Amino acid sequence: MASLVRDLHAARDMNYRNLDVYRKAVRFLPLASRIAAALPPPYAALADQVRRASLSVVLNIAEGSGKTSGPDQRRFYAMARGSAMECGAIVDACMSLNLVDPSAAKDGDDILSGVVQMLSKMCR
Repeated sequence: MASLVRDLHAARDMNYRNLDVYRKAVRFLPLASRIAAALPPPYAALADQVRRASLSVVLNIAEGSGKTSGPDQRRFYAMARGSAMECGAIVDACMSLNLVDPSAAKDGDDILSGVVQMLSKMCR
């Protein structure tokens, strides 16, 4: 499995893998999954939303990097930024409702803040 990941990262035509923002967004995925898994059944919709929004960040960064025009790239990076902010709001809501461990929330906030900051620059 590890060699497959190395081979995938070596693929030159997949330039999104070289973006720091992409790598940082991917780091949030397992945390989002853990947050979602820890939510009680009445919050299943919130769990689904954090899974979908966190994946949307990663997918929009990748898709945007494959676009050939600046405006197209910026549009996808802006969508990724919005999804990252949505993830942050979900983490805030979970904290407010005492549904998430504070250290997990801080880790998520740290990652997402960096992602939003980088994407904000890329949208200009």
